[in-house]
Amino acid sequence: MAYGVSMNSICYECQLRKKLALARSLGTDEQATMFAKRMLQELASAPKDLDSTQFGALAEDLLRRIYHVGPDRLKGEKEFSNRFAMERIDGVRKTVEAAEDPVYAALQYSTMANYIDFSALQGEVNFEDLDNLLSRATELELDKATYARFCKELEAGKKLLYLTDNAGEIAFDNVLAQQLHRKYPHLEIVFCVRGKPAFNDALREDAEAVGITFPVIDNGTNVGGTPLHRVSAECKEAINSADVILAKGMGNVESMHGCGYNIYYAFLVKCDRLIQVFQKPKLTPMFLPERQ
Repeated sequence: MAYGVSMNSICYECQLRKKLALARSLGTDEQATMFAKRMLQELASAPKDLDSTQFGALAEDLLRRIYHVGPDRLKGEKEFSNRFAMERIDGVRKTVEAAEDPVYAALQYSTMANYIDFSALQGEVNFEDLDNLLSRATELELDKATYARFCKELEAGKKLLYLTDNAGEIAFDNVLAQQLHRKYPHLEIVFCVRGKPAFNDALREDAEAVGITFPVIDNGTNVGGTPLHRVSAECKEAINSADVILAKGMGNVESMHGCGYNIYYAFLVKCDRLIQVFQKPKLTPMFLPERQ
């Protein structure tokens, strides 16, 4: 591939450290050692342009084979995240609607909610911290020039494809999409979730749980991103026909950055590899265009 954020030694170390910590919690040291050897074999044979989202899916398959964990091992965390979001969403919606620019305010909340990431922030997600972050969401500084360009393209466009990321977070995405629809009533908005369980990423059932009010499709994969060469025909058609694509979360950046589609990425920088790529501190909010 000529796009995506390829893995380097930073990613190798991160994948091994996090997956081995999980493996040790699931069984014996003998099993963890077997798992480590298999991961090293996968890393050694991985294509040089493989990104972390696709390798993460391979590592999850290994976990299932060795430890017999269910395919949706973070289902409980996702359900809690959805409930957490829905308990707060009415207050968020009131704040957004009272803002001078409701679309911008909704984008601030949606970006801040990208904190709900049980993969990149394994063992670090704290919902008390998230409450504090959400209370300051309207202080979030997003690139104003990129935002102005985004709005101009939505005004001229007909179709927006909304590529989602995590459960819970998707409730805040719904608030943003509703504000976009209100400002641009001509705009056709379609949500896209993951096709199969991928960490705590949103599935169709999560979209239903938070009351997504727009058509929902899925990408057909178990990858925590949008691997363009692997997505379903329905997803690929939606990508090709969209005038604008809004892509939430690091996984979409890691799997698509450099692909050339008219994408706007909204996410928090949460891993050392993206800190390296974008030269920004951890948890920096980002809103940037694919096309420069």
